[in-house]
Amino acid sequence: MDERATTMAAMRAALEQELPAAVELRRRVHAQPELSGAERRTAEAVTDAIGVGEVSVVAETGRLIRIGRPDGPCIAVRAELDALPLIECTGSDDASTNGLMHACGHDVHLAAVAALARAAARVELPVPLLVILQPREEKPPSGAREIVATKILTEHEARAVVGAHVQPLLARHTVAATEGAVNASTDEFEVLITGRGGHGGYPHLTRDPVLALAQVIVALQQVVSRRIDPLHAAVLSIGAVRAGSAANVIPDEAHAHGTLRLLDVADREAVHEEITTIVDRVAAGFGCRGEVRIQDGEPALVNDPVLAAGAHPWLDELGFEIAPSLRSCGADDFSHYGDVARILMMFVGVDQQPGLTEPAILHHPTFRPTDVAVRDVALALLAGYVAALDASIVG
Repeated sequence: MDERATTMAAMRAALEQELPAAVELRRRVHAQPELSGAERRTAEAVTDAIGVGEVSVVAETGRLIRIGRPDGPCIAVRAELDALPLIECTGSDDASTNGLMHACGHDVHLAAVAALARAAARVELPVPLLVILQPREEKPPSGAREIVATKILTEHEARAVVGAHVQPLLARHTVAATEGAVNASTDEFEVLITGRGGHGGYPHLTRDPVLALAQVIVALQQVVSRRIDPLHAAVLSIGAVRAGSAANVIPDEAHAHGTLRLLDVADREAVHEEITTIVDRVAAGFGCRGEVRIQDGEPALVNDPVLAAGAHPWLDELGFEIAPSLRSCGADDFSHYGDVARILMMFVGVDQQPGLTEPAILHHPTFRPTDVAVRDVALALLAGYVAALDASIVG
């Protein structure tokens, strides 16, 4: 039996013993969620539950916990601390009552990472495990971006960062570990159309920014349908429109806010230019001035091919079915870790809590995976850790 197989067997056995405590931790975290940037109690609870390792505070409310040798290369695993501003409607005994909710599975991820960390402390690790308890995944400023910027991962010599995210689109016992881009880049943009307002009954004396904005919104749809290779996934959505204050008054300005999501890294700069050109020229056609402000968000999440392929045999050994591939235009700031290390984000199929009639949907007030998800996510992370033991990764 080689070193990786020995490590897998030892950590798997230790992990099974840690699961009851991890499930209890999941329920406590689920009942007391905290918003992005205010996750101090959550970080302390998970750190205390792990109870071992060298602890560092990062990104204000985050934690890094190193288990194993204090120096040399390590392999990191990440879990997210924050919840969403959402009123929970699951009816669970541990349902949140503070107007916030772990509706994206972060409670499961935290418990799974805690179980893996506890298991790692019980065996002789060939390569240290670095736990990242990351703040602010759901809302900027990105916790992952800040952690990378501190260079602390470089100081720890993190060679790989592994994540696993619950995914109700997959059946339980199924895991997707897909190479290449699996989550989209995400940018937000604001469109400002400036015209000349006036009386609604005398439109010929105005330069109507509302009409111009309406045409801009329609024209922007050609960015996806006519400016991007149809084999490249892309989404451009306008989520907010604001103009005027009265039915019979044409305003001076009209605003729109939207999101742009792209899976192909090479499309990003060209699409930004295309949006700017369309807004400027369409607005000009209505006698108005168009401006665009684009706020760069997260880059595309691109899985390392060696890590993704390397995880497959270990996932298979753990009894998972491997999904052929899973890519989405969702976004995750986990992508920033790719700036300093190889990364692997896996998607883990989950079951919805019995008794809930609504379909399982991320960011929905009735999303509540069963506690078995803690085990499945922990095992997937274990497969990722063992895959990262490849000599080409850790040296």
